[in-house]
Amino acid sequence: MDVEEFARKALAAGLHEDAVKDRLARCIRGFKPGAEPGYIDELAEAVIAEVKNTTGLSGDLFTFREAGVSMGEFGVGSRGTGDFYAHRQIARIIGSTGATVGVDEMDDAGAVPIPALSASHDLQVVCTVDGMHSRLSDFPFLAGFHVTRATMRDVYVMGARPLLLFSDIHVADGGDVAKIFEYTAGVCAVGESMGVPLVAGSTLRIGGDMVLGSRMTGCVGTVGIASHLTARREARPGDVILMTEGAGGGTIATAALYSGYPEVVEQTINLHFLQACEALLASPALQSIHAMTDVTNGGLRGDAHELASTAGCRVVVEEEKVHGLVQEEVGSLLERLSIDPLGVSLDALLITAPPDAAHSIMEVIRSAGVRVQEIGSVEEGSPGAFLLTGKGLRDFTPRFRESAYTPVKKVVDRGGRDFEEMKAAVEAAALAAMQKKERMVARLRKRE
Repeated sequence: MDVEEFARKALAAGLHEDAVKDRLARCIRGFKPGAEPGYIDELAEAVIAEVKNTTGLSGDLFTFREAGVSMGEFGVGSRGTGDFYAHRQIARIIGSTGATVGVDEMDDAGAVPIPALSASHDLQVVCTVDGMHSRLSDFPFLAGFHVTRATMRDVYVMGARPLLLFSDIHVADGGDVAKIFEYTAGVCAVGESMGVPLVAGSTLRIGGDMVLGSRMTGCVGTVGIASHLTARREARPGDVILMTEGAGGGTIATAALYSGYPEVVEQTINLHFLQACEALLASPALQSIHAMTDVTNGGLRGDAHELASTAGCRVVVEEEKVHGLVQEEVGSLLERLSIDPLGVSLDALLITAPPDAAHSIMEVIRSAGVRVQEIGSVEEGSPGAFLLTGKGLRDFTPRFRESAYTPVKKVVDRGGRDFEEMKAAVEAAALAAMQKKERMVARLRKRE
């Protein structure tokens, strides 16, 4: 519970300060039942005092243009059309950076040349960061394991070898200290297995003293080196699309846990994706690969759409071949829960390459003990993704949110406000932030 937000909203609604204090004290007591009454009253008073001191401030440093659209309403983090749109607005604010692969290309990792070596060796530094799955807060080892595997995947699909990991973890005021140890153990279980060390990080409380409870959140980042980049933009008409078997990661683990099938989580504990990529990096076959990505963001629907959009091509996926690459127990779980396997993160590897290179690429992947097969093609034409089914070719664009994969998500995923109306409001807020950035940059440069 965020006691600061509780007090701020109550006071803004016109509730008398004494009434806010009483309600706040009751809430605090629920989270800190062993605390002395005097302490609880003093804490409630202090929260209200801080809220009053920070209410009504004006100016660029203290205010922002609100969109009037919440994260949940717009589906941010839910890996659908709203989430993709929000990320494209972030790319607008960042602007042109001169990176070899920048955020505007919507890959999960970026790349910049190493200045001292790039002229002679064409080496690129690749960097990415992934947030842990929000619903794995009560399962910190799984949270650390799956976010680390995810961030390493994002470096590997850029054609880079991971060199190091860095971690950030935030636990709310009432969270057990052991959570940060378990989370770190999960991170290192993946890192050590792949020979990639965890070298730096940060540990904080969520909201300091203002957020009560035990919720945990965090992220892990990876830095790697590449000489042959396999960004999405490199996909070309005439390429075939290869896909490895997927057993899922944090999303599938969450679906299994919160739907009452914890035994399926075991299937997500593997390094198949990373081992397949490591085998490719050690093989001449890597040079024939045009693009790589992972089936995560909104499932294959989302990634096929992003691939088509970034590369400016038409992407066609064969439905039947994809279903054959969902790990058996995971596939049974998805069918049992009526979850669309094409719209949920499977953590599979997706590759585009010339047809004559496909066999050698698949042989390398199979040598690492990972199943792989051809599932589609990249074609000339207006950018778009299509699904070839037994009934013909169908549109294959992502939905507003990824497939609802927990009981709570099935309730939340019922539509809401007009999407176009929300988009306009979000874009206006992003534009205001971009303009503020430009004002601040001009101010800072003037001081130099």
